[in-house]
Amino acid sequence: MKHIFSALAVMASSTAAFAETTVDSCNRQVTFDAPPKAAISNDVNLTEMMLVLGLADRMVGYTGISGWKTLDEEMRAGVEELPELSAKYPTKEVLLGADADFFFAGWNYGMKVGGEVTPETLEPFGIKVYELTESCIFVGEKPKVSIDDMYNDIANLGRIFDVEDKATALIDGYKAELAEFTSSLNKGDEPLRVFVYDSGEESPFTAGRYAMPTAMIEAAGGQNIMEDFEKSWATVTWEEVVERNPEVIVIVNYGNVTAEQKRAFMINNPAFADIDAVKNDRFVTLEYVEATPGPRNIKAIKSLAAAFWPQAVN
Repeated sequence: MKHIFSALAVMASSTAAFAETTVDSCNRQVTFDAPPKAAISNDVNLTEMMLVLGLADRMVGYTGISGWKTLDEEMRAGVEELPELSAKYPTKEVLLGADADFFFAGWNYGMKVGGEVTPETLEPFGIKVYELTESCIFVGEKPKVSIDDMYNDIANLGRIFDVEDKATALIDGYKAELAEFTSSLNKGDEPLRVFVYDSGEESPFTAGRYAMPTAMIEAAGGQNIMEDFEKSWATVTWEEVVERNPEVIVIVNYGNVTAEQKRAFMINNPAFADIDAVKNDRFVTLEYVEATPGPRNIKAIKSLAAAFWPQAVN
């Protein structure tokens, strides 16, 4: 009996230590009176944010990875104790069946505007949703994408799960690493013109003004040729790409079409023969988990810089 009371006292003390916390989530505010205990994350990059904060033991599973992507060794080790509840976007029934109390997702990262799974449809079931900052452009206005978007998500997850110290330490480390790298990067006089090729042959799916690669390309000394495209991830025309003549093409590697196949498609297509990046065979590959907001963004910036300015970095 004494042990039971001791355990209850510890639980009460832990609950009391958590002050009610409200975070901004796109165009909403979400309030937590206790840290979630049965969280689900969607997609590989959002799941990795949970893992770097040491939150695997607060999760009941993840969704939206194997339907499109494969896990590398680092990610497999992090989620080996967790089930993948849905290979692609989860249904409401999947989340309810797992007794989830929290869903970390984004618009086009597990949720669709007007779809079955949204903060509004999950609220009656006690499932609180935090939305990926990069994706907020789908439900309202936001500033141009910034590396701060990723920092913001990690900071908010730290507050939600009561691991603020760990979140702050991670963010401070990322900022210091990036500042040290960019301060010594010997870039050219003008930013390189860069195109992000995600997928698609008829029309390319790419990163616009609000997608994370735009911020990473700028940090590495380039400029996204679609920076004025008032979208996050969306489709443009090949005519626009040819006209803007990128000097470097960043290929996002995932799905059934490999990065090498995407490169071969561009190299072997006569319509692209006059593009500087194609003429000079200047392609660089980022894995999906690097090109979307998450802990690998700083490493990805370094990879981009090495491809943009090989003599300056190597």
